[in-house]
Amino acid sequence: MVKRIFDFLIALIGLILLSPILLIFMFLIWLEDRHSPFYLAPRVGKNGKMFKMVKLRSMVVNADKSGVDSTSSSDSRITKIGYIIRKYKLDEFSQLINVFIGQMSLVGPRPQVQRDVELYTDIEKNLLDVNPGITDFSSIIFSDEGEILKDSKNPDLDYNQLIRPWKSRLGLFYIRNRSFFIDIKIILMTIMAIVSKSKALKSVNRQLVKLGASKELIDIASRKDILVPFPPPGSDEIVTSRD
Repeated sequence: MVKRIFDFLIALIGLILLSPILLIFMFLIWLEDRHSPFYLAPRVGKNGKMFKMVKLRSMVVNADKSGVDSTSSSDSRITKIGYIIRKYKLDEFSQLINVFIGQMSLVGPRPQVQRDVELYTDIEKNLLDVNPGITDFSSIIFSDEGEILKDSKNPDLDYNQLIRPWKSRLGLFYIRNRSFFIDIKIILMTIMAIVSKSKALKSVNRQLVKLGASKELIDIASRKDILVPFPPPGSDEIVTSRD
């Protein structure tokens, strides 16, 4: 109950304070191609229920019809305004609408597309026990997801091999250790990451150590090593196909 009240109040205050920025970019997006400034992204929410995640549109109209869900920083579908929106994570601001109406939380595992959820192992399905969030540990650690997938010939497969295994593990770790105070710390670390990602990573690392995370999670949080294909939690096999 405390989490929901906190989410509601912060989402309301955030939408009011950020409305000037949102309105400016809504107009700039519309001005670029005369289409809706919003993209309602279908995502899987709590208990597997589908919902529409509200995002400022950073891609060309009907970009989702390409069949590619993961986005690299070099994706040709990104518009000129879209690069700015993605660089400063402005498309996350509009998700406060989803938090306000109760479909998402400020902090929680990031919501995924149906095709990725269909690949979930039995253990990963526990990620659907809570409302998805705007940010969590993995949002900070993999805030450069677009750069990781840059120039990838198959960004969806690379996402499932390089990023999903750790996002899922971090999401499950959050669920096991979640509390109001952990949420506050993650929100503060997310804000810190905008100013200095290196400092945010160190803070995340310290928090994971304090909570008793495994060595592999602590190591991945440092982001010092090159990401290599790894099995998702609950499996011994690396994903080789998304079909």
